[in-house]
Order: sequence, then C-alpha cells, then structure tokens
Amino acid sequence: MPTFAAVDIGSNSVRLKIARLHGHRLRSIHEDREVTRLGEGVFRSGFLTPESMAETVKVLRRFHRATQQVVTDAVRVVATSALRDARNSQAFLEWVRSATGWRVEIISGVEEARLIHLGLVSSLPTGTSDSLMIDLGGGSCELTVSRGGHIRDTVSLPLGAVRLTDEFLRHDPPRKGELKRLNGFIGREVGRIASRIVTARVRNVIATSGTAAALAATATHLRKNSSGRRPVVSRAEMSRIAQRLARLPVAERRKIEGIGPRRAEIIVAGAMVYHELVDRCRLKGFRFSPLGLRDGILAQMAAEYDHSTRSGRQIESERWESISAAVTHYHVDRKHALDVRDAAMFLFTALRRVHRLPPEYREWISAAAMLYEVGDYVSRTGRHRHTHYIIANSEILGYTPQQRRTIAAIARYLGKTRPAVEDGPMKALDPTERASVQKAILILRLARALNLGRSRAVQKVRVGLHAADVRLTLVPRRRMGVDLELWAIEKDCGYFREVFGRELSTAVS
Repeated sequence: MPTFAAVDIGSNSVRLKIARLHGHRLRSIHEDREVTRLGEGVFRSGFLTPESMAETVKVLRRFHRATQQVVTDAVRVVATSALRDARNSQAFLEWVRSATGWRVEIISGVEEARLIHLGLVSSLPTGTSDSLMIDLGGGSCELTVSRGGHIRDTVSLPLGAVRLTDEFLRHDPPRKGELKRLNGFIGREVGRIASRIVTARVRNVIATSGTAAALAATATHLRKNSSGRRPVVSRAEMSRIAQRLARLPVAERRKIEGIGPRRAEIIVAGAMVYHELVDRCRLKGFRFSPLGLRDGILAQMAAEYDHSTRSGRQIESERWESISAAVTHYHVDRKHALDVRDAAMFLFTALRRVHRLPPEYREWISAAAMLYEVGDYVSRTGRHRHTHYIIANSEILGYTPQQRRTIAAIARYLGKTRPAVEDGPMKALDPTERASVQKAILILRLARALNLGRSRAVQKVRVGLHAADVRLTLVPRRRMGVDLELWAIEKDCGYFREVFGRELSTAVS
C-alpha cells in the first residue's frame, strides 16, 4: 500500500498530511500543522525575514522526520503566495533543500485553486448545481466555481489575512481609518469578480483553511445562548462577526473559542474579506470544510499512482477540458491535432518494445500532439519556440509545472531543430528525464509526418519490429498518394538510428 505525504508551505502556517492508499481511497495516518507566519513582512518589503525562514525550516525538519518514520513512498512540497511574492525565495528553497532534501514547488494561484478543488471533490459528494469554493489563506484568496465536480471559473485575489493585516492594520484594536482603507481595498478586489459569482447562481458555498474554521467556530460560540449549532455561517451572522471582531482588542479575540492565539492577530482582516464576499456576491453564507490544499496534493499523487481512483478520473477530465480550451483559444486545427494524437498513440503502443518509455509518457505525448501548433497563434516565425513558452507557462489544468515543461519540450522540436543537452527546454528538465523526452519527441515527429499533408492520405500503418530495424508500411487511401508523408518519415531515419539504435525503413502497401 503506497504512502504519500503532502506539505503545504503557506504564508501563515505550514501543514503536513500523510495518507495511505487502501484500495482506491486515501486514508489519513498523520497530520501536523504549525503557524510560522512566513509571509509576515513579505507583502510590504518583498523579502522573507531570516526569523520566519528559520522557524519554517525548523518545522519542515520535524515534518521530514515524520515522513521518514512512517516510510513514505513520495513527498510533494508546495509553497503558495509568500514564496510567489518574495524576491529572496530562492534562498529559502535552497535552505529547505539542504535541511531536508526536499525540492519545494512554488505553485500559481490558479494551480492552488485547482488542487483545493480536487481535494474537495475527491472526498465530498458533488451535485449538478454550481458550488463556490473559497480558500482564504495568509497571502491570497482562491475562489472556484464548480459544477458537477468540474471547474467552471477560478480566480486568485491578493486578499490573504496576513497580507491585509500587515498592509492596513497597525493598531490594536484597529482604528476606523484603517478599517475604512482595508474595506476599500477588499471592496475593489471583490468588485472585480463579484458579477461572475452572482451570474453563476451558486447554491453551495464551501470555505476551507484556518480563517474559515475560526469564523465557523466564532459563529457557533455566539449561538450558544440562541439557536445552537448550525453547519452554515449565514450572511447576517458574518456581518455581526466582522463588526464584533473589529471592535475587540487582540487579547479579547484570543478568548473566543476556536480562534486561537496566533489566528486572533489576523482574524479581523479575514473576517472583513468573508463579509465582503458573502455580501457583494449575494451568498446566503458558507459552511466550513477541513479539507484543503494538502488533500488536493495527496489526491493528485494517488491519481498518478492509480488512475482508477476518483481523483484520477477527475484529473483526466480536467486535463482534457483544459487542453480543449487551449486548442480553441489558440485557434489550433482540432481535426488535424486529433489525427496527430491518434497516430502518436498508435505508435506509442506499436513501438513499446523499442522505446520502453514509462506509461505516463503516453499522456505527455498525447497532450503535446494536441498543443504543438499553439505557437502559430503568436507568429509562424519561431512558432516552435512560441509553442514551448505557451505550454510551459500557461495554466493548463491538471499538470504540475514539471509535467508542463515535459510536454512543452516534446512539442518544441517538431521543426528542423533537434534537441541538444544545452538547449533551454532540455536543461529545464530533470536530467533523468532527458533521454525519455528525446524518445517521446521522435514518436511525435513520426506521428506528425504521417499526417503532414493534412488530407488523411494514410489509411493505416503496419509496424514491423526486427532485431536491428523497424519497418513502417503505409497503406494509402484509395487514389491518394503518400509521397509527402514518406519524405517526412525518411528525413528522420538518421535521428531514429541515433535515438533507438535501430534502422528505420518505409514501404507502401
């Protein structure tokens, strides 16, 4: 039974969750969390402080020991808003790597929202009505509209509780002028996206992270002498909570059950954001879920290990929807892209004994086949370089940054240029992946060659495998020639010999 660990390095706290895959479901076996306030000062100065870095690394060492004691098969460590903004983030990444051996992955706000969504839909029942998922962390606030478990809209706003507290609230309790400026900023940011939320007409609102937990606990605390415990924090309750917390000094806020001593320092800003969101977006309220980013990370890891899991099917759907959206956005010839993809999938299977690529490369080649022409949208001149940049840097959902770099490298070399170790796209890859990417590139080049005329002249291909050579026999459609396709394949015979150590020959049936 594989065991996975997810580490979430947030702007306010650092979290660890370890889970074991039983059958097709993840079961939590260990959790840990500590407030280190890594983002404190970043949003004003642009730099992580030595103290916050040291405290965070200390906690990460503890997490590392826990993963060793449990004996995890894989650990994924991600960082969010504070590391996205910090100009000295590289120093912190190197510190973590030297202390634990972990490579920290800084994810975008959109990827953060996708993983939170994945963590929720992989564990909660999903209906057909639209749901809004809110995750307000220390540095940013991610909002995702979901229908039937599929993302319909997502946005990341700079409305984290640590960020806003550092920027606007300097006194205890906050002064009226500070609250006015804070509300003005929150109102401006929420106003940018409120109409999108209103139009979605969401029925369910699910809030995650520590701020939402504290606000839900505060609502329960205030109900003790009235209507008792209810799962949803209503719009009216949120208004009262925001006003009440803003009037209290931090010492009094700490006494409220569920807020905690460190959360009390930043809860006012968080409460103001939630108040503005439920009010401006016309939401009835929200309910808290303890699931979050780390659950999404674990779901992604489990899906990549076992595609039959619920999260595996979810990620497969996300990837295809995102690729289809990119094909439409960049005006790619969908019919041709699908033809190249089908040919690449056939060659991947037929040449399995030759290339011996890991199974996941089937997915990466498939994505590259669909997207290799996106660079034409920018310019025909240098289109392959443009393709690499777009794939590597666009928010194509369902893929990690490293996976996008792999797909981008496969799609990059379909012109005259062949990959070299010193090329930027190849240097960006893990050294252990470069030989595999070379093989994947060649498979896609051959698939494109079989469709070079865009006329479906090749009806089918027969593949003959021999000890020293591979023979491709092209069966043309009736009254159609395949001279162009043969020419393109023969141009890569030398490259085939270089990569696979076998001769490549062609014939027409």
